[in-house]
Amino acid sequence: MFTGIVEETGEIVARERTEDGLRLRIGADEVATGLEHGQSVSVSGACLTVERFEDGDWFEVFLATETVERTYLDELEEDDAVNLERAMPAEGRFDGHVVQGHVDAVATVSNIESIEEDWFFEFELPESYDRYVVEKGSITLDGISLTVADFDPEAGTVTVAIIPTTYELTTLSEKSVGDPVHLEVDVLAKYVERLLESRFD
Repeated sequence: MFTGIVEETGEIVARERTEDGLRLRIGADEVATGLEHGQSVSVSGACLTVERFEDGDWFEVFLATETVERTYLDELEEDDAVNLERAMPAEGRFDGHVVQGHVDAVATVSNIESIEEDWFFEFELPESYDRYVVEKGSITLDGISLTVADFDPEAGTVTVAIIPTTYELTTLSEKSVGDPVHLEVDVLAKYVERLLESRFD
């Protein structure tokens, strides 16, 4: 489990296509320090397993075909940046919200606006995912825990306010209109939906 609080941005330093999927080597300082084989790391919102690593330098993850098809990680090239977060330890502080690292779909940046020191990002949601969104609720975009500032169900768009620290410490500063982002809706909303479906089945 993750919190959606990005620890640092890493960099794709190598990629290798295989018959079964895609292997990425990601350069990082903090996140690559003290890793263990099999540890989970959120890579721009996708929970991936560490296969190899060089302490304090880089780590490698493998993306199976399903992960490749559900994410945009296959589109990344060397030198591209990714948001990184290690799984939350049992005794850790819970600063964001419950993030599984299970990408539901890919959303698209539809508008970016700078107002004074803050930024407002609007995202177009894939069809049918708007039912999981509520104003002032939680949403995860590229592994970042964010609060919904505005929600337009008719347009299928969600807007989030980004403070300078989040803008500078994540890959949002490199996003442009039309760029993809990984979407993970609040898992609590999905559980509520399932319970209601079971009740009326």
